[in-house]
Amino acid sequence: MIRYFFSVLGLLLLTFILRQFVPVIPNLYEARIFLVPLVFLCASVTLDVSGMLLLAFLTGLLWDAQHTLTPMHQEGVDMLVYPEPAETLKFGYSIFLFAIAGFVMQGVQPIFKEGKWQISALVTAVALFLYLFLELMLLFFIRGHFALTTNTLKFIFYSSGISMLFSPLVFLILFRLAKAFRYRIRYDGLRKQKRPLH
Repeated sequence: MIRYFFSVLGLLLLTFILRQFVPVIPNLYEARIFLVPLVFLCASVTLDVSGMLLLAFLTGLLWDAQHTLTPMHQEGVDMLVYPEPAETLKFGYSIFLFAIAGFVMQGVQPIFKEGKWQISALVTAVALFLYLFLELMLLFFIRGHFALTTNTLKFIFYSSGISMLFSPLVFLILFRLAKAFRYRIRYDGLRKQKRPLH
């Protein structure tokens, strides 16, 4: 379990690098492939609850380190008095959002462990949509006004759908890692065995 977990963590670190090179799709409302959340969601269904929560903590920590620790100096604002703009989300919020999305994936874990990964692939789109939507709602709450538009919803919808298309590849990589590190992500005895005819 520990070796598999660290291999998944290594895969996540790789996606943090690769995401810098993933372009947006201008024809689909600037939709993009969310590689880091996708790998987290696919890995969440292969881990137990404690492993998923630890992965959510580490992923959220790194995600926020990339997004909320960038300096945002505003002209005329004393950064000693106002070190962080009011309209930004606080550091650490992603940990909770990743955990919520991870629990969605944990809900389909029994089906996944039966070998029906296709349903889990569909649920990654639902969990990613939920993550992005909740993040947007938190941002609206911090800013103090609700400005949800159709284009924003389409961005979330298309980004979730496009990201889901890559989940079979992520699951394939996870299956290979599990095999390499002898980690069992499927139940034993669920494969149908042919009974001899008497």
